[in-house]
Amino acid sequence: MSIAQSLLPEFDQEMAGTRKVLDRLPDDKFGWKPHVKSMSLGQLANHLAHMATWGAITVEQASFDVAPVDGPPVETPKAASRAEVLEHFDAGAKKFRTLLEATSDAAMMENWSLLMAGKPLMTMPRIAVLRGMVMNHIIHHRAQLTVYYRLNDIPVPGLYGPSADEK
Repeated sequence: MSIAQSLLPEFDQEMAGTRKVLDRLPDDKFGWKPHVKSMSLGQLANHLAHMATWGAITVEQASFDVAPVDGPPVETPKAASRAEVLEHFDAGAKKFRTLLEATSDAAMMENWSLLMAGKPLMTMPRIAVLRGMVMNHIIHHRAQLTVYYRLNDIPVPGLYGPSADEK
């Protein structure tokens, strides 16, 4: 079994859970923040939805520059509704899965770099980036979003079993 094939069950589980969380987004609370230093609910949801696209980029490219010298810095999409967030997430997750499924073990072990203005911020084997910077990052922000939900009395979906809202 290839590295990619061994990741697919985890990928499918985490993307399904992430979609369940994003599907509870309240359109009327996109501007809500738990603290002045926190992202708004809408910013967090957009960032989370966009992480699937980062997975595709990690598989497709040898590096990614978040602030290229010869172009504008990367911006997170600014979807203004649950439907738009889900559309962006679904497209990114579909592309990510398709690319991941076809990735060879050799490609998984190649170094991948995150750049800023052409300078490396980090370089690791692609598999480490996919697990650490992409998958774990998705899980982290998904959990953060569930806390936002709890603080707004929005039922939290069960992810690894039932939640307090789903018996």
